[in-house]
Amino acid sequence: MSTILVVDDEYLIANILSYALEDEGYQVETASNGQKALDILKGKRVELVITDYMMPQLNGEELAVEIRRQPLLQTLPVILMSGAQAHEGRGNPDLFVAVFDKPFDIREMIAKVKELVGAPKSS
Repeated sequence: MSTILVVDDEYLIANILSYALEDEGYQVETASNGQKALDILKGKRVELVITDYMMPQLNGEELAVEIRRQPLLQTLPVILMSGAQAHEGRGNPDLFVAVFDKPFDIREMIAKVKELVGAPKSS
């Protein structure tokens, strides 16, 4: 089963996105900041990261840079979702495979996830 890591310090957004992904059949892990996300990535295989930009400890760009520094994670796709800082992500295509402006269309996000990691396998 594909595991997706959702990183956002806004619990409501993280929960809504997590529930939508779980309804599609994906396994979801959540983290409230970039440092917690890195801790999860050390111990769990993840196929995709969806991260906010503005967060405490490590922002979304700093998280993506740290992911790219890890030899085993260099090709891990990272999606940025942000309000005011979406332009930062668009200026870094080497860090982010897609950028979504908040508020985003959940159906478009699900479609991008399926494009990147495939449809979840039935258990």
